[in-house]
Amino acid sequence: MANHKSALKRARQSEDRRMRNKIHKTRMKNMVKDVRLAVSEKSTETALKKLDTAKSVIARAAKKNMIHSNTAARKISRLSRLVNTITT
Repeated sequence: MANHKSALKRARQSEDRRMRNKIHKTRMKNMVKDVRLAVSEKSTETALKKLDTAKSVIARAAKKNMIHSNTAARKISRLSRLVNTITT
């Protein structure tokens, strides 16, 4: 553990950020899982609705630097491609 006052503060801030990032990343993973589940059930309308929600959650995570912007683009692209397989 840190000894200096500034290092203790930095450790507290890092822990707060870690917990905040964990919340957003978990939410993102659950949204992706929901989209994949809707696709596996072949429910087009549900999949499209969940895809829109997942896109916004992923984009928000990228905007807040919780994931890299290229990672967000890749995830959105793969999900969109997956949903397109059942819509066409």
